[in-house]
Amino acid sequence: MLAGLGAAAGGTACEQHEPPTPEGSPSIAVPEMAVSRAPASGAATATPTATPSAAATAAATPGDPALLPQTRDLPHPSGPSFDGRVAALWDAIVRDAPDAGTPAFFPLGAYQQVKDVADPSADWKQRLLAAYRHDIHLLHGRLGDGAGRAMLVGLDVPQARERWVEPGEEWNKIGYFRVFNSKLRYLVDGEPRAFDVKSLISWRGEWYVVHLSAIK
Repeated sequence: MLAGLGAAAGGTACEQHEPPTPEGSPSIAVPEMAVSRAPASGAATATPTATPSAAATAAATPGDPALLPQTRDLPHPSGPSFDGRVAALWDAIVRDAPDAGTPAFFPLGAYQQVKDVADPSADWKQRLLAAYRHDIHLLHGRLGDGAGRAMLVGLDVPQARERWVEPGEEWNKIGYFRVFNSKLRYLVDGEPRAFDVKSLISWRGEWYVVHLSAIK
């Protein structure tokens, strides 16, 4: 299992900032607060925070959860789906292959439902995805000659710092859980190291990267 690792390791923490909003946005990001984690049975029956658009509902298929409505299920940093996304991100960094890391990135269909801007698709592609791909390339460069010897340990998510972001706080139409400053931990020749993962947000009880090395 690639999660819940509490040991301190290398990696330099970057200064925390709240996510930027489009120019002229009245939204204000609220500081982080601890989340009271209900039992799993309670989370599974939580009521969605918004009604999906008719178009999103009609297009939804079991194979594409990004087109299904949001839920308030608490995301957990464990399980096959989570581990698979972490492995995809790590593979992208090691091979300097940004496309390989797409499964770990917040999906377009979900972003179209979340973001309250004129063209969420363009914002997702031109701002968020472009920054994510650029950051993967930079992190590969930080591995340097150790890329071939680097071994993934896991993604350490600070669960005590996650919180629910209400609609309107970050230029969003519907809510999501968000957590700052996770750590992607790895070893090079047995030496522990880490990369910061700046911001994760949830979709239907699963964590996805939305800002990797920096919030732009």
